[in-house]
Amino acid sequence: MTGTAKRPPRITSFDVAEAAGVSQSTVSRALAGDPSISEPTRLRVAEAARKLNYQVDENAARLRRGRTGTLAIVLICRPGQDRKDINPFYYSLLGSACAAASARGYEVLVSFQDGPDNFWGHYQERRKADGLIVIGTTSNAAAWDYFGKLPEGTHWVCWGAPRDDFAWVRSDNHSGATLATRHMLVRDYTRIVCIGSLTSPQRQFIERYEGYAEAMDNAGLEPRLEHIESGLPREEQGRRAAARLVESGGAFDGIFAVCDEMALGALKELTARGVRVPEDVGVVGFDGIRAGAWSSPPLTTIEPDFQTAGTLLVDRLLAMINGEEGSARRVPVRLVVRGSTRA
Repeated sequence: MTGTAKRPPRITSFDVAEAAGVSQSTVSRALAGDPSISEPTRLRVAEAARKLNYQVDENAARLRRGRTGTLAIVLICRPGQDRKDINPFYYSLLGSACAAASARGYEVLVSFQDGPDNFWGHYQERRKADGLIVIGTTSNAAAWDYFGKLPEGTHWVCWGAPRDDFAWVRSDNHSGATLATRHMLVRDYTRIVCIGSLTSPQRQFIERYEGYAEAMDNAGLEPRLEHIESGLPREEQGRRAAARLVESGGAFDGIFAVCDEMALGALKELTARGVRVPEDVGVVGFDGIRAGAWSSPPLTTIEPDFQTAGTLLVDRLLAMINGEEGSARRVPVRLVVRGSTRA
């Protein structure tokens, strides 16, 4: 035999309309769940569609409604940063946001952006997505300036923004830091130092220091901040801060680091110098990254509810898309106790 087999004709909404004895517009409205269509008519249309094996073109339906059915997620990196070196916390947040979008029937476009050559947020204008989630490092000021200047009417929410006038979602940083500090206090660590910064653009670092300081004040103890050096990887910042603490000769028996990567750097430096953890010094971080479970000893940390974080980001964006204002939201956190603090 020669030639090619003919494809069966494509079934359209007009075929369903003819089979059901209604207009094509009635088919479209019935299959879209329009409440103006009576139940008998809807059932007749549904049965005709089933017999003809008619499948609704979801993309076309969304475009008719002015929606793409897609959300965009931009992950802001440090300028020139290798993507494999991005803080694992952001990958966990990215995964939870993608899962939340999928659960609500949305596809996701993901973009990694680090400098003016690749900044781009015009997904909504170009009808590539219905809205935008921006997450990532606060330290990339140029990126946040760019996204802050997106055209009026752009639907976007963020995690990690340096400004409160953006539509944000954040961890409950203050409460988490207070919880971490109290955890150490009840285990008889009384000379606890916070490794962090009050001048960093990372707003969460300031909130976490304030939570730590409040817990220390309430216990009648003096808060102490060991400033990190700017411009270095987080782990190196923590390592150098721990080295300075040991070399200063000042007494300390606990470290609360404002992020896990700093805590892991401090932990490595203490171990290298023969300081016993948790016997001599207890260490607690914040972020709940996976690497903390495999350090030596495993890192006690404050972990945000990643599933809730992704859900809040997506739901706040969808509220904006649907014309609702929404409000800033805090993600609950929990203490994960491991071997870097006394039992």
